[in-house]
Amino acid sequence: MQKHSDKFVIARKSASTNPLKMSAPLGAAMAYLGLDGCLPLFHGSQGCTAFGLVLLVRHFKEAIPFQTTAMNEVTTILGGMDNVEQAVLNISKRAKPRIIGICSTGLTETRGEDTGADIRVIKARNAEALGDCELVFAATPDFAGGMQEGWGKAVAAIIDAFVPAADGTRALRQVNILAGCHMTPGDVEELRDMVAAFGLEAIVLPDLAGSLDGHVPGRYVPTTYGGTTLEDMGRMHRSVATIAVGEHMRISAERLEARTGVPTRFFDSLTGLDAVDRLMVALSDISGQPVPRKYRRQRSQLVDAMLDGHFHFGQKKIALAAEPDLLWAVGRLFTDLGAELATVVTTVPAPHLERLPCAQIIVGDLWDLEEGAAATGADLLVTHSHGRQASERLGLPLVRVGFPQFDRIGASHQTLIGYRGTRELVCSIANTFIDSQHAHSPQDWQEDRHGGSHAAAG
Repeated sequence: MQKHSDKFVIARKSASTNPLKMSAPLGAAMAYLGLDGCLPLFHGSQGCTAFGLVLLVRHFKEAIPFQTTAMNEVTTILGGMDNVEQAVLNISKRAKPRIIGICSTGLTETRGEDTGADIRVIKARNAEALGDCELVFAATPDFAGGMQEGWGKAVAAIIDAFVPAADGTRALRQVNILAGCHMTPGDVEELRDMVAAFGLEAIVLPDLAGSLDGHVPGRYVPTTYGGTTLEDMGRMHRSVATIAVGEHMRISAERLEARTGVPTRFFDSLTGLDAVDRLMVALSDISGQPVPRKYRRQRSQLVDAMLDGHFHFGQKKIALAAEPDLLWAVGRLFTDLGAELATVVTTVPAPHLERLPCAQIIVGDLWDLEEGAAATGADLLVTHSHGRQASERLGLPLVRVGFPQFDRIGASHQTLIGYRGTRELVCSIANTFIDSQHAHSPQDWQEDRHGGSHAAAG
């Protein structure tokens, strides 16, 4: 381990054991999946694409449109522009997408390709063949940041490519929502409903609730089916406000505000009583309407659930591992309810996590989580599905949050934001504590069995 600051400890190992971090290209590709009629394209090897595709399919339980430039040894040495051009033209001809979202990988970035310049050349000399198909590119090397950083870079590239500059007009009942990587389709739908309750129309970017919410399309489409349309993005400069969710969306929000003049309301989280209260105040201010009775009732229900649940959270030790913004949202809720963050692991040393009430934060993998949980006597593990082995070995319950969740169904409908989402999370975790309070670890069962046998023999 190596100290990065007073709070962060960087795990220094020869190899990652049970990785926590998902790659930046995967985050960018997922952001592209929130655009309507889009087909993400990995500029890298087939293996890079196949790995990301498998994770997405297992998590969402849906057919995921994904393509690759299929770089090999020769094209990696000589340059991949021809591969990009061939891939773009083939995709445009066969799938007829409205948008091809291109993201680089560690392979092409390490070589030093100027893919952005290559794409400009490709667009210029193939304008007729591409027709109405738009191209957008985000530079997302695997070795720079994790999933949420890739998502943020893709959203910024989308804004640059498709959102017009300010033209002096405003649609008084329209707001932009810049949804963070840590938000599920269920979260996006919940936020859209909250905005609509104030009489406002929301343009969500990216809109996974439109494309990956688990609906069955009426026909086969080789691209994304639903999501933010080009027409939606063409109206974002006329909104009266932008709601940005997650610290990693700050750069995109600043980019959008500089481009359009639309003021930003920034939220580091929408989970927890105080966070949702701030959202309600903001929406009331933007719309000029009082908070609807429905949400006043939901707030009261959340307060009651927190009062009921805090008996089960008090003095519990939590081992938590997640991307920074999800870690921040869930970690704050635990400490608000009286639990202790005994072991905390994340992917990058995000500055805002310095304010998280815990002794230290390890930038590492799920082996660090497992070791820490065992050393601190944790009562609960909280991470994605790759934490299931640690849960089995330690005999601790596991609450699954984040990406990927491949050993459960309904991950896309999981809702962690708003009064309702926070209430359901509090109740779910409290019930997990109740279920496990009399449970034995595998070691306990062994000891009990041998102890019982010895007693019987005596």
